[in-house]
Amino acid sequence: MWRKSSRSNGNGGTNCVEVALNGSAARVRDSKNRMEAEVAAPGWAAFIDAVKRGDLEKP
Repeated sequence: MWRKSSRSNGNGGTNCVEVALNGSAARVRDSKNRMEAEVAAPGWAAFIDAVKRGDLEKP
């Protein structure tokens, strides 16, 4: 099941990233053109941890 952030823009929700988790990987896609990428679970967990720490914020 694909999920998108509740913070998606108000333009019909078309400017966002969607994620589907299946236990061993995360599938990520652009909501506009549906291009998909798959990230192994350890890499996805590391990405989420970096986001939570603020490591990826612009200076």
